[in-house]
Amino acid sequence: MLFFWSPRPKKARMSRSNIKVMLVVFFDWKRTVHHEFVPRGQMVNKQLYHEVLARLRDAVRRKRPELWEDQTWMLHHDNAPADASLLIRSYLAKHQTFVVPHPPYSLDLAPAEFFLFPELKTTLKRRNFKTIEEIQENVIRELRAIIESAFQEAFQQWKKRWERCITSRGDYFEGDSA
Repeated sequence: MLFFWSPRPKKARMSRSNIKVMLVVFFDWKRTVHHEFVPRGQMVNKQLYHEVLARLRDAVRRKRPELWEDQTWMLHHDNAPADASLLIRSYLAKHQTFVVPHPPYSLDLAPAEFFLFPELKTTLKRRNFKTIEEIQENVIRELRAIIESAFQEAFQQWKKRWERCITSRGDYFEGDSA
C-alpha cells in the first residue's frame, strides 16, 4: 500500500495588532452615556477611575437631566479593584450614587461583557488599523451605530441573567441556556 501525504493548505491569517486601546464606557437602556479611552500605558486604577466618575456624573447631568434631577440614576460596575476601592466607594457615597451590587466572579452579569464589548468586537473584527486614532474613531463610530433597541434588549437579558442568578442562589452558570 502506498500513502501519499500532502501538507495541509495554508490559510492566510491577519496578524493581531500590536496597537491596543482600552475603553471605559457607561451606558443605559437608551445608549452610551459616557465613554473615554484610557491613556496609553496607563492602567485603570482608583485615581483614574475617580476622575472618570467625575466626568460620568457631568455626562449624566447633561444627557439624562431627568435622572439627574430626581437622583434616580444608578451605577453598575463589576468588582474590579479600582471599582471596589475605598476612594471610589467614599466618592459614590458622598455623591449619593446608588450602586447596583455585583456578585464576585460574575462576568455573565455585566452587560458590557455579554453585550457591548462582543458587539464592538464583532463589528471591528478582521479590520486592520494602523494608528490609535484610527481605532478610536472606528470604535466611537460603532458605539454610535448601536441602536436603542439593542441596548433595551441587553437590559432585558441583564434582568433575565439576574433572575437566573437569584433562582440558582448564586450557583455558577454559564451562557444563556441552562
